[in-house]
Amino acid sequence: MDTKKILAIAAILVVLGAGYALARPTSDGFWNSMMGYGNGMMSGGTMGPGTGMMGSGMMGPGTNGGASGYRIYAGYDGKGLEANATPITIEKARGYVEQYLASTGNADLILAEIIEFDNNFYAAVKEKSTGVHAFELLVNKYSGAVFPEMGPNMMWNTKYGHMNWNTQVQTKVTEKEAVDYAQKFLDRELPGTKVEEADAFHGYYTLEVLKDGKIYGMLSVNGNTGAVWYHNWHGNFVGILEVD
Repeated sequence: MDTKKILAIAAILVVLGAGYALARPTSDGFWNSMMGYGNGMMSGGTMGPGTGMMGSGMMGPGTNGGASGYRIYAGYDGKGLEANATPITIEKARGYVEQYLASTGNADLILAEIIEFDNNFYAAVKEKSTGVHAFELLVNKYSGAVFPEMGPNMMWNTKYGHMNWNTQVQTKVTEKEAVDYAQKFLDRELPGTKVEEADAFHGYYTLEVLKDGKIYGMLSVNGNTGAVWYHNWHGNFVGILEVD
């Protein structure tokens, strides 16, 4: 097994076992720490039939990957809170994300949008100078803690991710091709859903999955291989706040 594979496996183990600690990218974009939830992070299932190591997302276009595969929940896990605990508002979540970005010292990072789901708030961050999306964050719905999203954001992001930090690999897959790969995946795994456009990140694309004209979920497409990774940790869509 080569060094890169060993490091990849080690990083996955860190993600699964990380304690409750705030993660912030440093001024050069690298994550200096991580927030994880050791209790319940792997709840809800294991690998689906025919899927790769990280479930449906690691399967390339045309392969047998299920959207209901390996589940990681990084939001509220229900422990240590009162039964009548009230989630924060989407505006409050916006404030926490903007504080987080200010703390990085990188003035080029701006918040693009926040989407509220049952399990967490999702935030997309852009580079003001390039218009390219930088990275993706999650916000705990009860504590307001901000941390990097798992999955493609860590494994495929070639500028800000854990595994490919600042490698600046040339993207081979176009936005149109990313949409096509995503739609083929959905036609097979989630009939009745569709994608229309993709947000370009460094090394990959993230797309909103729609059903009956409303957001149903999210997925990402690798910018070099076309592999599809479904974000099955969000839960049901609640609302959206466009920022830029």
